[in-house]
Amino acid sequence: MPEPLIALWLWLLEPAFTLWGVASSWLELLAVLLALAMVGFNIRERHWGWPLAIVSSLLYFGLFSRSKLYGDAALQIFFASVALWGWFNWLRGHRPDGSALRVARLSARGCWAVVAACAVLWPLVALFLMRFTDTDVPWWDAFPTAVSLVGQYLLGRKYIENWLVWLVVNTVSVGLFAYKGLWLTTLLYTAFIGLSWLGWQAWKRRLATAVPGTL
Repeated sequence: MPEPLIALWLWLLEPAFTLWGVASSWLELLAVLLALAMVGFNIRERHWGWPLAIVSSLLYFGLFSRSKLYGDAALQIFFASVALWGWFNWLRGHRPDGSALRVARLSARGCWAVVAACAVLWPLVALFLMRFTDTDVPWWDAFPTAVSLVGQYLLGRKYIENWLVWLVVNTVSVGLFAYKGLWLTTLLYTAFIGLSWLGWQAWKRRLATAVPGTL
């Protein structure tokens, strides 16, 4: 790695301030600010949230890896990759019938598919973490990891139910990050709970001009 990048990385790891007796790094602070901006763009249905998601996710990969939250760390790489897909979808995506990609609801079948996907992914991720990592919270780490995979798909396809999925993910994540002493990120995910609700309400107002879901 080039020396300037090494120097930047070492600076990002330095404490920015202390919160409840635990030092919060510049890395965590920058990731938090970008994540907040990202959600703000998502609520407003602006595609610029996706490139912010890429940068924020890469920063959080480094942060979570240092905290042995390997499920969440791996999830950030997935987020960064899928953000490219989401960005393309929001710019040029269409529904199966050829109509423009607008906010829509899942069908009843789609809702059951979401529940089933979460139920299958959670134990799979937990077993993977138990087998291949030294995490001390495999099931707790696995839950937001698994459910976020589903939420990211729903967000990329503009299904309003993504906000309910994020509401669950963010609530569980608050406890997880507090347990790990990542207090700034804990505050971020506490804010995410409220922002998820605001996103749900904002997208409900757009449904009058959206095409019904077809999943």
